[in-house]
Amino acid sequence: MEATADPVTSYRALLHVRGFPRLALATLLVRAGASMWQLALVLFVLQRYGSPSLAGISVFLAIAPGVLVSPIAGALLDRFGRVRLMVSDYAVSAAALGGIVVLAGLHAPLAPILVLVVIGSLMNPLGTSGSRSLFPMVIPSKLWDRANAVDSMFYMVTTVLGPPLAGAIVAFSSPETAIAATAVVFLVGALTLTGVRDVHSARDDRAGLLAEARAGVVYVMRNRALRGLAVGMSVVNVGQGIVIVALPVLVLERGYGGPQLVGALWSLMGASGIVSGLLAGRLGSVGRERPMLAVGILGIGSGIAAIAIASSLGEVALGVVLIGIGSSVMDVALFSLRQRVTDPAWFGRAFAVSMHLNYSGIPIGSAVSGPLLAISTPFALGVAVAFALAAAGLTWVMVPSSKRA
Repeated sequence: MEATADPVTSYRALLHVRGFPRLALATLLVRAGASMWQLALVLFVLQRYGSPSLAGISVFLAIAPGVLVSPIAGALLDRFGRVRLMVSDYAVSAAALGGIVVLAGLHAPLAPILVLVVIGSLMNPLGTSGSRSLFPMVIPSKLWDRANAVDSMFYMVTTVLGPPLAGAIVAFSSPETAIAATAVVFLVGALTLTGVRDVHSARDDRAGLLAEARAGVVYVMRNRALRGLAVGMSVVNVGQGIVIVALPVLVLERGYGGPQLVGALWSLMGASGIVSGLLAGRLGSVGRERPMLAVGILGIGSGIAAIAIASSLGEVALGVVLIGIGSSVMDVALFSLRQRVTDPAWFGRAFAVSMHLNYSGIPIGSAVSGPLLAISTPFALGVAVAFALAAAGLTWVMVPSSKRA
């Protein structure tokens, strides 16, 4: 899995990078499974327990434990390589999801089910950080913007495919069946990656695991660009976490449709981001990261605002499209800037900490969504808009471009 010296900087050149096609396929499968799992979990809790607050807490537990252990995950990735740990994550996640299906069939209480949710969350940083830190080690730097556009497109494609599939399975069968299907997708992703040659960080320093984990946190906090991203992205993701729970509640409480429509709206969000992401990658982000981040975040905020004031399903769909476009532009700039300002020897540790600090707003937003939704759905979405506006300002002030970082 070594980078080729192909002088062509087109999207097609990525196919000639050794090991990239299988890595890309495994990443696509696992992200599709993750997008299915997120919606299936929310619908499972809403259908079985009828509580938006419990749904928000469930999403929190599916993400927050992984955020907490991400520094250790990064140290493990830099120490032992990426592929084997990614496969371990996917396999354990598949087993945990299978266990949830069994417990649900036995009508077990929510508590043991949430234990398995937490187990999957604890493994998650190995897969997410492993794949993201492996990309720049496999791909030549001249192709990073293109590769990051493809990576962002993967998120959008999996958003197109995963939620509507999960929603359809829930509508025609049950949330438990959707969770079982998610487990199968994770297992196939693990099998796809099995046997792929690993890439290790070039490094001389060795310390204890906890010392290396702490060093990863210190590295991110001392890096101006990574520190700024951690603040700006975590704040906008609080709003995104609210939307994860609020959008299904909005659709169901207003009678627009059922689980299938919820999945279709997430699919529309992904589809709208594919073209914008590819265009952003073609344009390039060097020196433009800060405005691209701010514009993308404002696009997300405008989309959430459109949903908050929507009086029809069409207006909700418009808001979803704006969120998808903004997310793709933001992601291309985010991924590329993080790669440019990080020493390759720190890719595992720095990426794990940076990614999960950025993502930490999602579980927080999901956890607080219940009390906010108890007031009203538009109020909850209005709070999400406020977080997006704050994030745009913080990003503009705190994040330098790659030319100044």
